[in-house]
Amino acid sequence: MKSETALLSCVEIEPNSRATHAVIWLHGLGADGNDFVPIVPHLGLDRGSEKGAGRPPAVRFVFPHAPSIPVAINMGMVMPAWYDIGGADLRTKQDEAGIRRSAGQVRALVEREIERGIPSGNIVLAGFSQGGAVAAFTALRFEKPLAGAICLSTYLVLGETLDAEISSANRGLAVFQAHGTMDPMVQFQRGEELKKKLVDAGCDVTWRTYPMQHEVCLEEIEEIGSWLRSRLR
Repeated sequence: MKSETALLSCVEIEPNSRATHAVIWLHGLGADGNDFVPIVPHLGLDRGSEKGAGRPPAVRFVFPHAPSIPVAINMGMVMPAWYDIGGADLRTKQDEAGIRRSAGQVRALVEREIERGIPSGNIVLAGFSQGGAVAAFTALRFEKPLAGAICLSTYLVLGETLDAEISSANRGLAVFQAHGTMDPMVQFQRGEELKKKLVDAGCDVTWRTYPMQHEVCLEEIEEIGSWLRSRLR
């Protein structure tokens, strides 16, 4: 059924030929949809599959802008955010309404890609930090099979509801997850907690760690590109 959720404003990068695949990539707290646009040329998707299975995938990248809302952890300052954050531990006072609202907005973007002719199994949800939390939350609950999820420097939200809400279509979801071992913003153990929950849910998790803080690095981008080429061939 078509979602009635208003579509988020997005930055879109179209492939040279008609898109056959899509990656919907969510930025982190305080950023916007432009944040991860510069990494696209470094993913090497024009090289095609690692196993040489035909031509490279024609991938549309969709980078939505989160709405601007007051964020409690930042003294109520208004900034782009997928939901409110109440405390530095990221566990207490979870903004369930905000998380579910953003998940609905991301679902609407997935549904739009399907309407534009891209099968759900050719769509990846990706995100960094807060955006990664929403990407994982949404992907695991989406009722049609997805190509995978990319979860970078992120953490588990509303984990207590997952067992009841996980979609059978994505119980074995392929996930690329990465985290910096020196991350001061999203503690490393929060990434490990998400990884364990994903594995327990039956996901096929590719787990990578890097000696970095709350950021991305070139090695990580290259590994994301390799993983994407294998998933989207």
